[in-house]
Amino acid sequence: MPIVAQSTETADWVSRFADDVIEESERRAPGKPVVVASGLSPSGPIHLGNLREVMTPHLVADEIRRRGYPVRHLISWDDYDRYRKVPAGIAGVDESWAEHIGKPLTSVPAPKGSAHPNWAEHFKAAMVASLAELGVEFDGISQTEQYTSGVYREQILHAMRHRGDIDAILAQYRTKPKAAKKQQKPVDEAELEAEEGSGAASEDDGSSGSAGYFPYKPFCGNCEKDLTTVTAYDDDSTELTYACTACGFSETVRLSEFNRGKLVWKVDWPMRWAYEGVIFEPSGVDHSSPGSSFQVGGQIVGIFGGKQPIGPMYAFVGISGMAKMSSSRGGVPTPADALKIMEPQLLRWLYARRRPNQSFKIAFDQEIQRLYDEWDKLAAKVADSSALPGDVAAYTRAVGTAAGELPKTPRPLPYRTLASVADITAGHQDQALRILSDLDPANPLGSLDEARPRYDRAEAWINTHVPADQRTIVREEPDTDLLKSLDEPSQQSIRLLLDGLGDHWSLDGLTHLVYGVPKVQAGFSADATPKELPPEIKTAQRTFFALLYHLLVGRDTGPRLPTLLLAVGQERVRSLLGE
Repeated sequence: MPIVAQSTETADWVSRFADDVIEESERRAPGKPVVVASGLSPSGPIHLGNLREVMTPHLVADEIRRRGYPVRHLISWDDYDRYRKVPAGIAGVDESWAEHIGKPLTSVPAPKGSAHPNWAEHFKAAMVASLAELGVEFDGISQTEQYTSGVYREQILHAMRHRGDIDAILAQYRTKPKAAKKQQKPVDEAELEAEEGSGAASEDDGSSGSAGYFPYKPFCGNCEKDLTTVTAYDDDSTELTYACTACGFSETVRLSEFNRGKLVWKVDWPMRWAYEGVIFEPSGVDHSSPGSSFQVGGQIVGIFGGKQPIGPMYAFVGISGMAKMSSSRGGVPTPADALKIMEPQLLRWLYARRRPNQSFKIAFDQEIQRLYDEWDKLAAKVADSSALPGDVAAYTRAVGTAAGELPKTPRPLPYRTLASVADITAGHQDQALRILSDLDPANPLGSLDEARPRYDRAEAWINTHVPADQRTIVREEPDTDLLKSLDEPSQQSIRLLLDGLGDHWSLDGLTHLVYGVPKVQAGFSADATPKELPPEIKTAQRTFFALLYHLLVGRDTGPRLPTLLLAVGQERVRSLLGE
C-alpha cells in the first residue's frame, strides 16, 4: 500500500512529504498541477480533529507552492452523504430531525435560526470562514453538485459494468473478522464513528440486495431517503429498478439519465481518486485496519484506471480536559471555537510542529497560556537565529503561506498578561489601555489596537473559558482585620513593597520587586539568583504572594502579581495594603 514513510527524525516533516509528492506527481502526471485532497462531511460541527484532514495536505501543498510548482488542494464536501443521525447537543435540533435520516445532507433543513438553505451548507459555512482565517487556499467540490449534475455518470456506469470485480474485492474482507483494536481508554460509539474519517465509512457497501451486488444506491423519488434496494439492472439499456423499504415506493429509471443517487462509499472514494488524479491525501488511523475504506480503495481504484494516493495516517487531536473528539457529540470544539481564543498563527503551529502520526492536544484551559509562552519564546529564537531548523520551518509555516504572511498583532504582549488585564478590567477598554501602557513606560501603547487581535482572543478566553468563581474581583475596601493581625515580619514585607512601588512601576520593575522583598528580608540582595539562595526563600516568596493576593483580591491565588498590581493602580494598591 503506497503510504509515505514517516520518519522519526526531528527535521521538517512537511518538506519530506513535499519531496515525495512532487516526485510521485511527475511520475504519474508530468506537466500537470500537483493534486492533493481532503474530504469533509458537513453532517454536524466540523471539529478540530477534522481540521487535521485539511491542515496536513494544506501544509504540503503550500510547501510545493513555495517551490514554484502549480498545485491544487481539493476539499470534497461530502454533502451528498446520507444523514445518519441527529447530532447530540446542537442548538435548535430535536428528535423531529430523525425523520430526515437517510436523506442527502443537502436535503435536510438547516438547524432552526440558520441563514443557510440546508443542513450541509450550515455546517460547511463555519468551516469555510475558519479556513479563510487560517490562510488555507483550496478548491471546494460539492459532491451533491457533482452527482446531481451528472459529472460522474460515466464513472457510475463503469462501476455498474464492473460490479462483479468490485464485489470480488470487497468479498475478500467481508468474512474476515477485524482485529481488535488496542484501546488506551474506553471510547464511546460516537468516537468510534469519528474514527472512520470524512466519509460515511460504515454505510452499506452494496452487498445487501438479493438480486446481486450493486455499487450504486438511489435516493428514493418519493421520500428522498437512501433506504432503497436495487432489484434489477440491465447493462445494455442501463435500466435500473429499485424499491424503497422506507415508504414502499418503486420505480424503473435509465441510469444513463438518472442523477439522484451515488456510489457506495468504498467505491465512491477510489472513483474520485481516479477522476481527480489525486496524488496525496491523508487518512485517519482507522484506515490501517484490514477492510478499511483506504485499503479496499487501493484495490478498487485500479478498476477506474487510477492509482491510490500516497499519504500519511494521521493521529487524533484532543482537547485539554476532554476525551477524543467526535462531531456527533455535542459541545465538541470547532476551528471557529479555537480561533475565538487564539490567533490563526498559533493554531497553524500546533498542526505544523507535529508529524501527522503524532497526537496532540489543543488547550482551551489554563494550558493555553503556557502554549502562548512557548510560541513567543520560539518567535524570539527565530528572530535572533538561535532556533533549530525544524522549529524555524514550523514557525515559518505558521505565520504565513506562499501567498504571504497572515495578519498579525503589532505588539504581541504576553497572552497571560493580556488575559489578566482583561479579567481585572472586565471590559473597560480605557482601563485596559492604561494598564498595558504601564507595562513598558518607555514604550507605551498608543492604542489598544496595537495589542489586537491577541488582546481580543485573551479577553474571549477569560469570558468564555474561565469559571465565574475563578475570575478576579479586586477588593473595594482594605481588609482591616487581616492588616491588624499581621505579625512584624509580614508588616515589614508590606512596607518594603510599598516603599519600592514608585521606583519599580513597570512590569519588569514590579516583577523584580515582588520577588526581591523576601530575599531582602532574609538578608540577601534583591538581585540574588536562585542558585545563590537557600530553598527557604521560595517558601517565603509563596507566603508573601499569598498575603498580597488576600489583601488585594480576597483569595490566596490570582493573576501574576506584577500584572495585578499594575491593573489595580498604584494609589489603590497603597490603600488596600493599609498605607
